[in-house]
Amino acid sequence: MTEHRDVATGPPDEYVEAEIHRLLTEDPAVAEQGITVARKERGLVLSGEVESPHRREEILRRVAERFPDVRITSDIGVIRAQAPTEIEQLP
Repeated sequence: MTEHRDVATGPPDEYVEAEIHRLLTEDPAVAEQGITVARKERGLVLSGEVESPHRREEILRRVAERFPDVRITSDIGVIRAQAPTEIEQLP
């Protein structure tokens, strides 16, 4: 997991969690429905999978920009989104 912010003074409430989820799904520049937002201790954890490291960084940047006082931890992985380059040999 990657720590993205460390300025939170207390745990975020369910409204902040819902606002971040809404930002991820409704912002046309992000439009990610596969990212989950979960409250943990004093911050939020974003988890799921995206198609590129650039996409992951853009999501984290937008969330940090909109919620600068919330500690965000990233558990967002990158999946392969390209066609295989090798032929699969079946027995």
